[in-house]
Amino acid sequence: MVNKPDYTGPALFSYGFRPFFLGAALFALGVVPVWMLAYSGRLTLGGQFSPLDWHIHELLFGYTSAVLAGFLFTAVPNWTGRMPTRGLPLIVLVVLWCLGRLAVAGAFGLSPLMVLLIDAAFLTAVAAMVVAEIVAGKNWGNLKVVIPVGIYLAANVTFHLEAMLTGGSDIGRRLGFAVVAFLIMLIGGRIIPSFTRNWMVKQGVTPLPAPFGRFDGLCLIAAAVAMLLWTAWPEAVVSALSLVAAALLHAVRLSRWHGERTWPSPLLLMLHLAYLFLPLGFLATALAGLGLLPTATGMHLLGIGSTGGMTVAVMMRASLGHTGRALEAGRVLTTGFVCVALAALVRVVLPDAEIAGIGGLWIAAALWVAGFGLFVWRIGPVLLRPKLARRTANA
Repeated sequence: MVNKPDYTGPALFSYGFRPFFLGAALFALGVVPVWMLAYSGRLTLGGQFSPLDWHIHELLFGYTSAVLAGFLFTAVPNWTGRMPTRGLPLIVLVVLWCLGRLAVAGAFGLSPLMVLLIDAAFLTAVAAMVVAEIVAGKNWGNLKVVIPVGIYLAANVTFHLEAMLTGGSDIGRRLGFAVVAFLIMLIGGRIIPSFTRNWMVKQGVTPLPAPFGRFDGLCLIAAAVAMLLWTAWPEAVVSALSLVAAALLHAVRLSRWHGERTWPSPLLLMLHLAYLFLPLGFLATALAGLGLLPTATGMHLLGIGSTGGMTVAVMMRASLGHTGRALEAGRVLTTGFVCVALAALVRVVLPDAEIAGIGGLWIAAALWVAGFGLFVWRIGPVLLRPKLARRTANA
């Protein structure tokens, strides 16, 4: 570990996960109500994007990019043995992310090209800083993590260019979903069985999760091919068949981790449940390509269920663990995750239903807001306070 003077600034900027996880959660809390007001015609959005494209972009590239940055700037110091990005450099990154959100919303009245440059600057800076840290730490093996980040950046740029040239997103949207799904498969496929194995060993639970092996590699390759085919040819039969194959493979992959045995640890069970939305999303997307389901069904299973569920579960665990708190979800965080998962299910199963005079879309939105509201209520103070001297419990 490189020795540097102890950090004496605000706790919020002492580690990458703190401002980005809090910022992402607050953004998720506000962006969906804004979208619902725009969707219902009660609010007019600025910027170059249509209301639907703004909604998709800001959750896919706004919210998710903040979570990704928080994860990377927490993981990289562990990989390299170097001090984490903190203080002024971290503040600059957070400001850059905020400027992107404001620019996309049309707050500055800039040209579409300037909006693109400001928005793309954040992921460009994140990728550059990650590369610099990995190179400085001579941790060459982890340089490959920059590849999906680069593709994610390319998807964001494509999204902007399509909006500029055609008035709406198409390939950029699907490529964004594809790379985020791949990151969940890649990162989730490492941390979920690892955390599960550690917990099972301590609890004396068997059988243990299958270690990462050739089958996992097959799952990643199959899903990557399927998502790339879908990105290019969303309605092709070969794309649908590839997605069905990927769904089956990842359902089997998930079953090999024995998540059903983790029910005594909700913080762990959440990860398994969030991953379950991935094969469900693949299957629904395949059926949508064949004209058997609305396109929005697969998008929301992947967007709300898989991405929303996995990111909120990871943020909960990382925030507690890296601040010295016990790895225990408790009622508040457990309820928060359940709300996000239910938001996905209500959005895809009951979008046109009406319960007590409230439409299904509004119910799904309320569940999403409730889930992230509970996260902010419970985890917000943790992110703003210094790390405890030692963790008091484990799970």
